[in-house]
Amino acid sequence: MQRADTYISGVGAFVPRTVVTVEKAVAKGWYPAEEAELHNLASAAVAGDLPAPEMALHAARSALKRSGRAPGDLDLLLYASTWHQGPDGWPPHAYLQRQLVGGDLLATEIRQGCNGMFAALELASGYLHSTPSRQAALLVSADNYGTPLMDRWRMGPGYIGGDAAAALVLSKEPGFARLASVRTTTVTEAEELHRGSEPLFPPGVTVGRKMSFAARNEQFRRQVMPKGEATAALFGIQRALVEVVENVLADSGVEARDVTRVAFMNYSEEIVEQRCMAVLDLPMSRSTWEYGRTIGHCGASDQVLSLDRLLTTGQLGPGDRLLMLGTGPGVTVCGAVIEIVDTPPWL
Repeated sequence: MQRADTYISGVGAFVPRTVVTVEKAVAKGWYPAEEAELHNLASAAVAGDLPAPEMALHAARSALKRSGRAPGDLDLLLYASTWHQGPDGWPPHAYLQRQLVGGDLLATEIRQGCNGMFAALELASGYLHSTPSRQAALLVSADNYGTPLMDRWRMGPGYIGGDAAAALVLSKEPGFARLASVRTTTVTEAEELHRGSEPLFPPGVTVGRKMSFAARNEQFRRQVMPKGEATAALFGIQRALVEVVENVLADSGVEARDVTRVAFMNYSEEIVEQRCMAVLDLPMSRSTWEYGRTIGHCGASDQVLSLDRLLTTGQLGPGDRLLMLGTGPGVTVCGAVIEIVDTPPWL
């Protein structure tokens, strides 16, 4: 739907300095050589033992500083995550509340998988506009996949896991960019794609079971495909992406050719091209794949990291539009259009 008078006044990003190349991963036996050749990925950002909430704090501080707002100006804090953040039973947004924004606002975690920031955009926009006195929201995402139960090099088909954090300050007052539209839909028939045949209880992490979307996807195809259901589900995801693209562009009053850049998930070259850019009939040069291939798939942070990169390198300016697209477990398909209305004051 259209998001009138919803703006972005600050963007923050934290990408670890340590980057492990695909060549090194292949030489160490972490990443299959055939996968490296097929997907054409370059490297992954690795945070070591730096906790995800600490990375989130870095990104949040940067976004707030750039927005020109004080922590006390905020009315909402949304923290999107895809992997474990710290001690079980402890909410990571509480760390940001203590260290940065205080407790006088609604704060909660969003577990919407890799589409968490899209959900945050929708929820924050609605929350701010529901009450006249509410003015600004801080949206944060962070993940560190370097844990014993996750293999970043075999996380899923066509991507490797990168560690990073990203943040946005959303506001009803004019900022350098406008949230022109945002859409989410769910392909319920594909729910099993990210579950596979793994039992619902006990949860895998409680019994030390490693997490692999690649293995679950393969289980789905092997066990469900013979029934004819998997093919329909996979086609359903692509249809949903086409519909989201059409709707989010229509809400924004633009066509695909009017889009300056496209930020999809940091996936392999063929996935970005076939599932995303071909749908738009746009060349890969308008995608953010060249950047994404150097840091890995950073959970819910991918698209905001790309926005920050495009701004700081001068690849987006006033009048430009960024189309953000993503898919996540559920299966959810999301899209948003960001219109750059002014040069960010920090540039």
